[in-house]
Amino acid sequence: MLRLNASFSKKVPIEGQNYSSQSYHASVEVEIPDGLSPEQLRDRIHDTFGLVRDSVENELGHEAPALPTMAQPQTQPPQPSAPAPVNTTDAAASSKQIRYLTTLALDRGMDLRALNSACQRDFGVTSVEALSRRQASELIDRMNVREGGNRQATRRAA
Repeated sequence: MLRLNASFSKKVPIEGQNYSSQSYHASVEVEIPDGLSPEQLRDRIHDTFGLVRDSVENELGHEAPALPTMAQPQTQPPQPSAPAPVNTTDAAASSKQIRYLTTLALDRGMDLRALNSACQRDFGVTSVEALSRRQASELIDRMNVREGGNRQATRRAA
């Protein structure tokens, strides 16, 4: 197994303040199988980076630029997107659950938009980051069942 760590950072100027910006960052670590061809490895790196970049852009409410072009600085600060309300008796999904869900999605050929669409369709939340712990656990179980059921025993605790 190989480990791939993809990160994306973005600085956005703060309106009305000289020499100041807000920084946004996301990263994900995924395991990829040994024995991939150079082209397959390049595709996995491209897809993983795209997933992380799209996550940051989605949280900022921007459309992600096409790879490999990096996003240009915005002239106005982003309006933060408010996460969907979460039942107060159920805490927000852990970062470990979110990382695992993004890894599962990537393994199944899903991009961030497809994963977020599934979250909205199934749970009424705007993105994977807005899931509750219970919802994230349920989605992990669903995605593992779709794989064929054998991953249930190897599932990491989230």
